[in-house]
Amino acid sequence: MQNKADKKAAWQTAAQNEIRPKQPEPLTRDNFYPELKRRFLALLEKERLLDEEIRITARALSPEEAIGVTKRRDFPILTGKDVMIQADCLGAAGQAFTDAPADFAGTLRDIARLDLARPHDRGLFIAALNAVMHALGRCGCTVHCRNDGPELCAADAAEQIAAEWGNPNIALIGYQPALLERLSARFRVRAVDLNPANVGQTRCGVLIEDGSHTQEITHGWADLILCTGSTICNGTIVDFLDQPEKTLFYGTSLAGAAELTGLSRLCFAEKYQ
Repeated sequence: MQNKADKKAAWQTAAQNEIRPKQPEPLTRDNFYPELKRRFLALLEKERLLDEEIRITARALSPEEAIGVTKRRDFPILTGKDVMIQADCLGAAGQAFTDAPADFAGTLRDIARLDLARPHDRGLFIAALNAVMHALGRCGCTVHCRNDGPELCAADAAEQIAAEWGNPNIALIGYQPALLERLSARFRVRAVDLNPANVGQTRCGVLIEDGSHTQEITHGWADLILCTGSTICNGTIVDFLDQPEKTLFYGTSLAGAAELTGLSRLCFAEKYQ
């Protein structure tokens, strides 16, 4: 039988457990998308947005709409099958770079019910997430930089990496030509891309390698993994969650998800609209 002191201690422990905020689940390749969806749903409920009749549209943007007129013509959005879609919600815009574009009109409740195992749903969810997070002031850089912006962003990225990382071996995941040019001029770089048209090509003195080399490069050779945020749309982001201390995502697609999950992101898009 418990004495008064034991009962008091037990009561205090129970009370502390009741008021202690639940710690978020650690992110793994198995739970990343369900956990992202859970956190976004919790935010929508907290902000009382689920029951609002908010219209969200997503449409495929032309290259000129997405990034303007650029001197360089080899950006993936200009040459590849992926396109930029844009969600407009609560007066804010959010974009996602995806190979499975789809149009959508509905509510945030509908967005929260999408199946993130489906590529089309995943792109819509990410674009909508970015728009909502921007509207709530939770993140910025949800719209791609334009015109000379990609070149200027790349220069800013190289400077920040040098300032924070020194002189690292960099694994560049996703071929981004302006970024590769700037990085290869001052760092040791290995680049991986999924587009067969890029694989095997030498760009800026760097051989573009295929995905079969990713593990060896990221887990053995690289000091810093600079990974495109569009991996959240194609589903391969789960391959880059196990080394958060040396992984830095770049670009607009991951804007909202980075804020919700604590993933590190590098983007200067709002400077160059």
